[in-house]
Amino acid sequence: MEHSDTLARLEATIGQRLQGDPTASYVAKLNAKGVGKIAQKVGEEATETVIAALSGDHDELVGEAADLIFHLMVLLGAKGVPLAQVLAELQRREGTSGIVEKAGRSN
Repeated sequence: MEHSDTLARLEATIGQRLQGDPTASYVAKLNAKGVGKIAQKVGEEATETVIAALSGDHDELVGEAADLIFHLMVLLGAKGVPLAQVLAELQRREGTSGIVEKAGRSN
């Protein structure tokens, strides 16, 4: 099974559950609290991923990274951003130095 299949299935499941019953679905419950709460969860999971990376515990890092990706996908779904659009942006950047790419941004 390809990993992209897993991400596609996860994205579809999240999409189905976003507007579901908050008493029956964690995704629906989180979405009902609004984008701010979802974004907060992404931040919390990112922090936990960093802590796990620094602790040196491989399994903990894997678990926290999975939590981070899941919550990021919930946020993308809530904002109507397809994962394919994010992947296309990564593909566009492929082969470009991170320093060069960042310098080319209009920030």
